Parts: sequence; structure tokens; C-alpha cells
Amino acid sequence: MLLLWLKLLAVIHLYRCKELNEFQAEISVLTKVRHRHLVALLGYCINGNERLLVYEHMPQGTLTHHLFECEENGYTPLTWKQRLAIALDVGRGIEYLHNLAQQSFIHRDLKPSNILLGNDMRAKVADFGLVKNAPDGNYSLETRLAGTFGYLAPEYAATGRVTTKVEVYAFGVVLMELITGKKALDDSVPDERSHLVTWFRRVLINKENVPKTIDQTLNPDEETMLSIYKMAELAGHCTAREPYQRPDMGHPVNVLVPLVEQWKPSIDTDESGYGVELNLPRALQRWQDNEGTSTSMFNDLSIFNQDIYFSYSH
Repeated sequence: MLLLWLKLLAVIHLYRCKELNEFQAEISVLTKVRHRHLVALLGYCINGNERLLVYEHMPQGTLTHHLFECEENGYTPLTWKQRLAIALDVGRGIEYLHNLAQQSFIHRDLKPSNILLGNDMRAKVADFGLVKNAPDGNYSLETRLAGTFGYLAPEYAATGRVTTKVEVYAFGVVLMELITGKKALDDSVPDERSHLVTWFRRVLINKENVPKTIDQTLNPDEETMLSIYKMAELAGHCTAREPYQRPDMGHPVNVLVPLVEQWKPSIDTDESGYGVELNLPRALQRWQDNEGTSTSMFNDLSIFNQDIYFSYSH
């Protein structure tokens, strides 16, 4: 009865086939970080070979559903305003993981299916089973390649060495998908267009070709096209072949903020921590509430030595 009740409050992610270390990694990370654009972990449970994670409910599902499976799911195509906001939300979440949390983390599997949307169409990054620490931005030698083809930076695919610049590359791929409505890898189109990054970067050589790449559902006006050009340029920068040519995640966030501002309503709803706050004590409290790391939700990770354990955080 307890689990049935929890299903009304959250999405339960069942780890029947995942390795224990991935399950443990996700709990370890999500008990150390707290941000409005990272999905919140509410609880976890182990019962024999079954492992469950209880997340906050994100009723609009994944970005994949809205970007690539819109008609099948009966959704209205995403507007440019929504795509910009989603890009900024994801950028803020990843920037927090890289630079603003008490420890630096690399997600390693950033892609639309790991971006969840709420009823307000605001985005949160999910699935932290492949996360690795990024001490001082140094390389971390991996024993096996992890992630999803199409989003893997060339140097990571070749060497297995991962840095935050690998994540910046994946973020650039997501930006390209938001612009074009096309998947990172698509075997259903001719070979020269099947790999999105290769095709899109070739298009960027001549700015006049960019309009031909845009998702047909957008039908942009002149002002929107200017915004699309800026995001397209940013996507190309983030997917530069050499990691040293890619920016840190703070740069994409700084580029996207003014683009989102163009479409902001004149009377804004609560966007705590996004603008300038002159009341510093209140600003600090808002940051602690919305951006800061949480106190440990689970004080004892010894669940891995027990048969059954469950914890729930209000």
C-alpha cells in the first residue's frame, strides 16, 4: 500500500537490470546536490534483486516525447520560447553540477530522454547512474565507455577519458536537436545527414543555409530567426572537435539568458535567483532554498548491506 500511495506522488524508476553500482551512484549524487533543474530524489528501496528510486513527478515526460514523438503522443509542437527555456534550464542544471555544487560532477549521459518536463514545460536533468566526480576539472580515466552514441565527444569516444568539456559537447548536440527537431543519430535519412553534429556543423559554414535546417513546426519570424542564429552558433561552439575550443558551461548559460529574456512576460512569475536581487539576505535565502546543496536526505548508505530498506524525504 505504501508504494501504491507513493506512485501518486512520484515516478518510480525500477532498476531491475541496472548494476548495483549505478543505483548506488545515483543515490550518492542526488543526496549531495539540490537544484531546481535537477530532478529530486524522494526515496529509494531495495527488495531482493529489485531496486527502486522514487523521484518527484514530472507529468510532461521527457524532451524526447515532445521533440521527436510529438504527433504519436498527441502533443502540440514545442514553441521556440519553450525550446529556449528548456535549453537554459538544462544549461543551469549542468553548470551547477560542474561548477557550483560542493563537489564537481560530470553527468556523462546528457540527452533528451534524460531531460524531464513539468506541467509548466520547465526542464530538469535526470538519470545520474553514470555520474563521475570531476576533481579540479582533471581527466578521469574510465575503464569502459559510457553514455550514448551521437552525444559522445570525439576524444571521449576515442580514449575513454572524460572531462566537463565532454558534457559541453553533449549539451551542444541537444541544442542542435532543439533547433532542427532531428535526432543526434538517425539511420532513416541519407548518410550525409544521419550524424547530426557533422551535418549541422557543415551547414554552419554558410549562415544562409541555417534556415533550411530548422524544425518545420517553428515557422520563425525575423526576430525568432536572429535568436535561432545565436543558438546555432552556440551549438557549433559547444561541439568543437577539440575540447579546448569548447566553452565552460557558464558561457552557454550567459548566451541563453538574454535570448530567454526576449520572450519573458512583462509581469514575471517567480524566477527566484534568475535576476538581480537587491535584498541580499533574501537573495541568499532564495539561493539556499533553490540552488544550494541539500542536507543529506539519507544519513546512512548502508542499505547495500541490507535486504530491504526504504527512506522517504518530505
